[in-house]
Amino acid sequence: MKCKVVFLAVLIGLGAEGSWWLGVAQSAEPAEAQQAYQQAVDRAVQYLRSKGQAEDGSFSKEAGIGVTAVVVTGLLSVGLSPDDPMVAKALKFLERFRQSDGGIYQPDTFYKNYETSLALMAFQLANKDGRYNQLIQDARRFLKEIQWDEGEGHEQSSMFYGGAGYGRQKRPDLSNTAFLIEALRTTGSGPDDEAIKKALIFVSRCQNLESEYNTTPFPAKNPDGGFYYTPAAGGQSMAGTTPEGGLRSYGSMTYAGLKSMIYAGLTPDDKRVKAAVQWIQKHYDLKTNPGLGDAGLFYYYHTMAKALHVMGLNELTDDKGQKHPWRQELRQELLSRQKPDGSWVNPNPRWLEADPNLVTGYALMTLAYLKP
Repeated sequence: MKCKVVFLAVLIGLGAEGSWWLGVAQSAEPAEAQQAYQQAVDRAVQYLRSKGQAEDGSFSKEAGIGVTAVVVTGLLSVGLSPDDPMVAKALKFLERFRQSDGGIYQPDTFYKNYETSLALMAFQLANKDGRYNQLIQDARRFLKEIQWDEGEGHEQSSMFYGGAGYGRQKRPDLSNTAFLIEALRTTGSGPDDEAIKKALIFVSRCQNLESEYNTTPFPAKNPDGGFYYTPAAGGQSMAGTTPEGGLRSYGSMTYAGLKSMIYAGLTPDDKRVKAAVQWIQKHYDLKTNPGLGDAGLFYYYHTMAKALHVMGLNELTDDKGQKHPWRQELRQELLSRQKPDGSWVNPNPRWLEADPNLVTGYALMTLAYLKP
């Protein structure tokens, strides 16, 4: 399954002139905004309840179990209980894929990290009474075991080191590694966890920033501070290459990279964080996934909302000096894209975003950070 989809508050921002400023407190929004938000959530829940879920509790299981995990996480994030019949049924479906090695994935799949990470985050949100403690512990152990490191035959100098991935070549990528980091952080790991430290090494090598943390050949050819998909196996960016042979940065991976660095304990004065925020200021956009157009747009929305949230930012100043109350702006954009039946769907089918279950799950995960 090729969809890539997932709490350290640091009140920071980077102004148009490059100076740091503290995020400002959110002002109260009118009751109409709160009502519109809740209506959108209610319509989405009703769509998933009436049209999205199969009899066995799954959502779009033909695409793998990842869609069900995304939907469950979205539903729990906007306030549904683990005991809600729809949620409970979906959780039982996911439990069927708990493997003897601790992972939560379909047998014979290439997407073990992806599926386990997403399922782990869903079960963590549902673990209000400790009912999933053992499952969570086992899944955490499994994720660490499949991370590329010395045990996989790759020393720290390897471009695979610290990453997680899927695909026939099993080479690591930033999307999967971001899910790994978030799943571990969500379930209790801190920046001192060895798996998080190793993952940060890989994440740093996915940034177009020459430094002691990234000595790959790619950033010198496109030194813009953004992030690309992977430096491994010759390097790849879903946005393509520059004329000089550099890997183009793009929105969803830059937000995924920034979020991962914050989760890994980097601070606002770290050069990697500064460069990522400068790229985001220059490419602030709610109509497209910068660098990819409408491809992966709803995954982009989710990574954007989560990254800006974990940074503690309530307002973002772009490179022209314009201040953006990003929560309100993103909420308005997202609600304007909701279909009459309560679902969301991307007209661009890349990465399964033509699937209304997946995209509605992404939308709910995003809305969890946009409540008035």
